[in-house]
Amino acid sequence: MMYDMQTVQHFSRISSRGVFGLALTDIEQNMPDLRVVVADVMGSARLKEFAEKAPEKFVNVGIAEQNMIGISAGLASTGKTVFATTFAPFATMRPFEMLRTQLGYMNLNVKVVGLMSGLAGGVVGNTHYGLEDLAITRVIPNMTVLSPADGVETYKTICVAASMKGPCYIRLSGTNGATPVYKEDYDFQIGKGIVLREGTDVAIVATGSMVSEALRASRALAKENISTTIVDMHTIKPLDTKLLQALFAKHRLIVTIEEHFALGGLGSAVAEYKSCFENMPPQLIIGIPDVFEKAGDYAYMLSQCGLTAPQIVAKIIEAYKNLRGGGRES
Repeated sequence: MMYDMQTVQHFSRISSRGVFGLALTDIEQNMPDLRVVVADVMGSARLKEFAEKAPEKFVNVGIAEQNMIGISAGLASTGKTVFATTFAPFATMRPFEMLRTQLGYMNLNVKVVGLMSGLAGGVVGNTHYGLEDLAITRVIPNMTVLSPADGVETYKTICVAASMKGPCYIRLSGTNGATPVYKEDYDFQIGKGIVLREGTDVAIVATGSMVSEALRASRALAKENISTTIVDMHTIKPLDTKLLQALFAKHRLIVTIEEHFALGGLGSAVAEYKSCFENMPPQLIIGIPDVFEKAGDYAYMLSQCGLTAPQIVAKIIEAYKNLRGGGRES
């Protein structure tokens, strides 16, 4: 795949779930053992072309998510590489027992893709928001958990996940027209976070749709004389602990940002690891508050939950000023 500006802009227009369908369609001809199982989301996942090109590799189980995981597990037990997909809450909450027992416990080669995670459901409301999926999936043994930042990273994630063995959850967040993070090719490795910007005061570790907001916030913080390191932590499990240790050692404040409940996701994972050590910098966890907010369109929901760049900047400035001694050390 050539990641020129035309491709980047196209990926932005069709959103991460559109890129997911495109990536599977592109790699299908070189993967005779590939199978795709969906729960009535062929259109949403842009898999119509895939189903037409390779009908023998495509199964639509209807609105039956537990069956989707069960059938996927059965296919994987015969040596197939399986991608199973539906909207994020239905991919993780309804079939949780199947994710745990049939995929994690059996360590089967199924990649579960949660479409339209976070607040991307917009006016459809809380029943369709994927707010708990990181917390649900990262507690399952053997389960790799991925959260790409934009279209280019989504394409790379699908291709790399197709080549790995074992169960995996891929969280697709953001909507059509999202600002690209990556505009050219780069090295993507599961379990290796990517430093997008180097700073000295605050380390911002973001995932999924919040990586672009973190970059916007970084530019505004620079005007306030707060230097920030920005990390795209696309792999929630396994965490890049080597990178985290380097961040802990060099920065006065650690900030995690995610379009997920502030409980149980990336912030919790980083805090759990940090708790193993003494004399660590404080951590500010920015995520969705522990309430079910009233539904609205995507931009409204981000603002309501405090996840826009200006709101992130205000929270970081307050936390940074409250550090012992305040501001940057002389």
